[in-house]
Amino acid sequence: MTKVFITGITGYIGGDATATLVAKHPEFTYSALVRSTEKAEQVKAQYPNIRVVIGDLDDSALLERESAAADIVLHTADASDHADAAKAIATGLVAGHSKKNPGYWLHTGGTGILTFEDSDRNEFGNHSYKVYDDWSGVEELLNLPDHAFHRNVDQLVLEAGTTHADVLKTALVCPPTIYGRGRGPCSQRGRQVYELANVTLRLQKGPIIGAGRSIWNNVHIHDLSDVYLLLVDAAIAGRTDDGLWGSKAYYLTENGEHVWGELAKSTAEAATKLGYLPEAKAESIDLESAKKYAGFESLSWGMNSRGRAQRARKILGWKPHRPSLLEELPTVVRSESERM
Repeated sequence: MTKVFITGITGYIGGDATATLVAKHPEFTYSALVRSTEKAEQVKAQYPNIRVVIGDLDDSALLERESAAADIVLHTADASDHADAAKAIATGLVAGHSKKNPGYWLHTGGTGILTFEDSDRNEFGNHSYKVYDDWSGVEELLNLPDHAFHRNVDQLVLEAGTTHADVLKTALVCPPTIYGRGRGPCSQRGRQVYELANVTLRLQKGPIIGAGRSIWNNVHIHDLSDVYLLLVDAAIAGRTDDGLWGSKAYYLTENGEHVWGELAKSTAEAATKLGYLPEAKAESIDLESAKKYAGFESLSWGMNSRGRAQRARKILGWKPHRPSLLEELPTVVRSESERM
């Protein structure tokens, strides 16, 4: 019986990935880390057969114990930025597994790691021609600057998967802007595009950072969840394809890209068609005002994060096919209006 330990099941990514896994593999034994009894009740309502573990990412002993007991760890809860949690998961998986029975760690990073050049220059809203590639250009991804966002935790995962390659199989999943309604028990809402729609409705105009020419990749949440499912299926099949696990297993998960300034205009147009705005307009907004409305999430609207997701397509046969971001935009705007 395959045992899966999930962190972040109450979140957007983890909740949807869990829905995909349970639908395909109801025969698995699942356990999930949940911070509160209130959230635990929501999880149990949707998944009565999932064993809920009350705790958080600061509880290293708990993470070690659960990881050691699991065949597969799906780590999505604040995974990009919690170094101690990553260390605990690695320690537990290595301690609880062997060459004959390796442990699998599906770790969630984020393509904010690709924004370091904009941060270093303190420039927002400018165009970048730089495009990363997780297949032919994977070495570049594996050697990004140490100060890049999320890089410290990415390094822990990659090092663990290299040092303990015989007993620990790692895959670093790196999503960009995510959209689409999640299917999890709690959070079903994305962040960057949803905040953009929220601010558009509040300001009655699309917010543009700088020249509005920065570019970011995007992916539908259901397509992203398919990557986790394909990795789980590869794990239980015992696949050892070159580049599937370990030192080069860096999976960008995009299925398109958007220009932030153009997306702000499209958001305003969608809101106008839905009757929420009197006219479709998008105008510049300074960073401080943007942060006041949407926190540091708004900084991404002025940054570049461009990559090509070849690894999942080539090794796993990933075929993203859900609606595009522009097709989904009216639904995003409508959902934000309802939240308000």
